[in-house]
Amino acid sequence: MIFSIVEENLKNMGYSVTIFEKTCEAVKYLDFQIDNKTVGFGGSMTLEQMGLYETLKSHNTVFWHQRIPEGKTSKEVRLEANNANIYVSSVNGLAETGEIINIDGNCNRIASIFYGHEKVYLIVGENKIEKNYESALYRARNIAAPLNAKRVGAETPCAVKGDKCYDCKSPERICRGFSVLWGKPMTGEFEVILIHEKLGY
Repeated sequence: MIFSIVEENLKNMGYSVTIFEKTCEAVKYLDFQIDNKTVGFGGSMTLEQMGLYETLKSHNTVFWHQRIPEGKTSKEVRLEANNANIYVSSVNGLAETGEIINIDGNCNRIASIFYGHEKVYLIVGENKIEKNYESALYRARNIAAPLNAKRVGAETPCAVKGDKCYDCKSPERICRGFSVLWGKPMTGEFEVILIHEKLGY
């Protein structure tokens, strides 16, 4: 029932929406949809868990700073991802009402989601969906961000205690940029992939 509500609201905001029961079905779909393209990936445990990079790179050129080729720097790979035909990312929170929320450290991910690609795919596991904007924002700040800070080994209060955002001023703070999509941007195609499984943070 929740997915049908989210789907309707997202479509009313201009997004394409595709729903899958299983992650493997979504991977197969994206493998068919994205062919012979340059593809940028945002930092994402969802994409990591899906194994999507390994699937797509066999017939696309995929740029992901979580898979840095020899002789390249993280910065170079991020810039190539930002200039790719297709961009693929997850989100930190999705409200049933349709607002899409992300928090970022380098801000390459939120910048790329907003503008510059032929098409953007946003992949969302059922654990990312919240009742409304306020609860989706709370989730992004107090659940996703601390888990991501801990994952990258940041010495921030949220990573150490793992319970909430402390709005810290730590030099290792990963919450540097915040974005909300109130609706589909005017340029480019956007497709939200909803999966009936828990994925990422």
